[in-house]
Amino acid sequence: MKKVTLILCVLSCIGCRGDKKPVSHRIVQPEFQAIIDSSDVSGAILFYDLNKDIYHSNDFEWTHKGKLPASTFKIANSIIGLETGIIENANAIFKWDGNEKWLKVWEQDLVLKDAFQYSCVHCYQEIARDIGVQRMNNYLSKLDYGNFKVDSTNIEDFWLVGESRVSQMQQIDFLKRFYLNELPISNKTSETVKNIMFIEEGDDYKLSGKTGLSNANQIYNGWYIGYIETQNNTYFFATNLEPKEGFTLNTFIKKRIDLTKSAFKSINVLN
Repeated sequence: MKKVTLILCVLSCIGCRGDKKPVSHRIVQPEFQAIIDSSDVSGAILFYDLNKDIYHSNDFEWTHKGKLPASTFKIANSIIGLETGIIENANAIFKWDGNEKWLKVWEQDLVLKDAFQYSCVHCYQEIARDIGVQRMNNYLSKLDYGNFKVDSTNIEDFWLVGESRVSQMQQIDFLKRFYLNELPISNKTSETVKNIMFIEEGDDYKLSGKTGLSNANQIYNGWYIGYIETQNNTYFFATNLEPKEGFTLNTFIKKRIDLTKSAFKSINVLN
């Protein structure tokens, strides 16, 4: 059967920043759905082509659903930490307290980039505590990012449990404004966070991003967000997946990245 790619022109206000911005063009990608269906997961892969102002996804309804941000919030947390001076600079060190941690790699002193790349939960809990409730809420409002519920009872974990939510569309809107230096933050903060987000590069691309994983009521939800720079364009992505029954956690964790890269290849963004 011949593949059909559907292009939709949408006039209603759906999309970024709490679905307040109109989305002009959306392309439904059956290839993305096939990738997801073959991997025993549910969810959506969302790409945004900066040059063409076009969104690509298998399930636009899913992309508007709010989810716990999990460790993708480390991008915003890093920004706010740097802007408030809680994180002094890229050389800031998070001291290990000597106690056993969930991951062995967290049982050491970590500089900012390593704390981010290793997704060190206790490091970023320390940042959030020091930022405090009032400043955290003020900056989340300034950044116009997601729908967060932050108070004195959850300042250490509001991005991991509770009622805070962000959609894939909101993730990409935030990333795009960050990448284009449209957020109300300093150039130094922007440069530092872009550096810690860098993951890998090849002959014709540079990849930056962050994963996230939450477990609410025994339902795992996984994120992979970021952007990929090529010679002539930049593509933003936000993948959100949930495993089906009988899954293996380590396999599911890996699929967030693998399926995103497969989707990139299916539309010839990566070779």
